[in-house]
Amino acid sequence: MRYVGVTSRGIRLPILKTGDDLVYNVVDSVIKASKSEGFEFHDKDVIAITESIVARTQGNYCTTKDIADDVKTKTGGNVVGVVFPILSRNRFSILLKGIAKGCKKIVLQLSYPRDEVGNALLTDDQIYESGVNPYSDVLSLEKYREIFGHRVHEFTGVDYIDFYVDLVKSVGCDVEVIFANHADAILKYTKVVITADIHTRSYSKRLLKAKGAEVVLGLDDIMTAPINGSGYNSKYGLLGSNKSTDEIVKLFPRDAQGLVEEVQREMKERTGKNIEVMVYGDGAFKDPQGKIWELADPVVSPFHTAGLVGTPNELKLKYLADNDFKDLKGEDLVNAAKKSIQAKGSNLVGNMASQGTTPRQITDLLGSLCDLTSGSGDKGTPVILVQGYFDNYAND
Repeated sequence: MRYVGVTSRGIRLPILKTGDDLVYNVVDSVIKASKSEGFEFHDKDVIAITESIVARTQGNYCTTKDIADDVKTKTGGNVVGVVFPILSRNRFSILLKGIAKGCKKIVLQLSYPRDEVGNALLTDDQIYESGVNPYSDVLSLEKYREIFGHRVHEFTGVDYIDFYVDLVKSVGCDVEVIFANHADAILKYTKVVITADIHTRSYSKRLLKAKGAEVVLGLDDIMTAPINGSGYNSKYGLLGSNKSTDEIVKLFPRDAQGLVEEVQREMKERTGKNIEVMVYGDGAFKDPQGKIWELADPVVSPFHTAGLVGTPNELKLKYLADNDFKDLKGEDLVNAAKKSIQAKGSNLVGNMASQGTTPRQITDLLGSLCDLTSGSGDKGTPVILVQGYFDNYAND
């Protein structure tokens, strides 16, 4: 029997810039890695390319001035509410700077005790001990400081409230901060709102419009077309963006379906194998210490080849061992389990032997694996090769 299942390899590439040939560099580097490390390719191997290198080679950037011009055009540029931003120097601060440049005043509404992706302003114990009801109470900055004082982020050491206030003021924009967990709380201050949440944005937009907001935008409605010749993302706007410099934002990649399909074609031509290809961002996993979700991108995989569509269809081996084949062991147990896997149906929904398997999209599961493999620092592996992912215990 085979003794190795899924493997995930980080593939090193040259440091690429705008205009570099990403297809050539991905294919060339993966094949060089196979020769260097002595592994072969198989059908249904997966090449995963981080969204960052896709956007970078595309040159999909914009400046804070571009953001400001778009915001001013779409909001009027007076008093604008910014609701539910995440607490992030990398993900949101540069966007806030651009938004502030396009407004006279920002009313910044922060959720509490934590933001959408789990960054904590406060602990649950602090909320409990204060007697504040986070489901209904709206706090001014002064009231918040009176009750909770100052607290820095566990990992970054940053007081994000002061950081965001200072950032807005630094570009000549006035700012007021409130704390509330229902989006329509902002409407007491302004009827023009940018809702900055990621995965709950559709609900927030509907609620604000229903409650009388005059202008409602999401981050996905800003930078949806070129401004001053900038990059853009017609589907996600500013969602999924990252800080590049103090004045430049790298946007989420766009129009890369052709890229993944071209890499697939090149690998077929070079290796004879049918390789699946995807672009991936955040992998959607939770840090057990800080309770932060790695899920600041609007989707895990914005582009992927057709063979990656769907969810796993798996039996739970430990269920079979403990139930159906509880009286077997050794080779008899192995053979019985393999026969069950080989005979399984194409849809195991409702089958007790599949309970506990993960009903997530294949691209989301692969994205988590790849995100953890590549990291976000200096590993230099923006491409991941996953092998054996679609195999099971019955494959010899």
